[in-house]
Amino acid sequence: MAMVCLSDFEAYAKKYLPKIAWDFFAAGADDCSTRDENILAYKRIRFRPRMLRDVSMMDIRTKLLGTEISFPVGIAPTGFHQLAWPDGEKSTARVAEAMNTCYIVSTYSTCTLEEISAAAPGGLRWFQLYIHRNRAVSQQLVQRAEALGFQGLVLTADLPYTGKRRDDVRNGFRLPPHMKLKNLEGAFEIDALVEVAEAVQGRVEVYLDGGIRKGSDVLKALALGAKCVFIGRPALWGLAYKGEEGLQDVLRILQDEFRLSMALAGCASVSEIGRHLVQFSKL
Repeated sequence: MAMVCLSDFEAYAKKYLPKIAWDFFAAGADDCSTRDENILAYKRIRFRPRMLRDVSMMDIRTKLLGTEISFPVGIAPTGFHQLAWPDGEKSTARVAEAMNTCYIVSTYSTCTLEEISAAAPGGLRWFQLYIHRNRAVSQQLVQRAEALGFQGLVLTADLPYTGKRRDDVRNGFRLPPHMKLKNLEGAFEIDALVEVAEAVQGRVEVYLDGGIRKGSDVLKALALGAKCVFIGRPALWGLAYKGEEGLQDVLRILQDEFRLSMALAGCASVSEIGRHLVQFSKL
């Protein structure tokens, strides 16, 4: 089957991943209302038609904190990549380096920071950190990431308690014996984006993670104030499909769709994207 859009990768992953792995990747907390709303929220946003614009030459590059990436989509922190592909986060890091984009490595990786760094030594890598009650553990993780050349630290501040993931409870989810949380040994919705962007008034870069499924979603997020978006579950679907090749396919599809969406919106470069491109549906 030809993989034409990200939902094709989702369908493949659902069919071929073990149920316990699929349920873990797909799950949200309780009724999963936030997970589902993150996707539906984009459907309420429409583009304003813009015609007679010169889009013969397109530039989809952008910069994250001064570092240029190929297009404004990075890979969000998600855990347990080895459930989707044997090389796990090492494959994810290699793809991010090859596609010249940012990969945010999760605290809950199934490869060590050292292994991930060695797999893609030239890649743009940030590290996502959960603040542990044992502050020494957090400090050691940050120091390891810094020593290995990770260029940014992404703090998760909204998890004082873990939500009840019902499918994981039903499945009795736990990592297989051969997998470990290697680095611990020894939703943000688009509806909130507008408020955040207005609050910071350009003083800091704003990123969005959640619900991105199409290149047009990327354009909507940038139009509403995001500097870059990050994908989580779609990256795992790509790994489940064909490992590094599958994840590259996911990113290339998003890249092509984003370029097309920009052209149809009359934007020849990322710098031309703004709030004037979109309107919210009254439905």
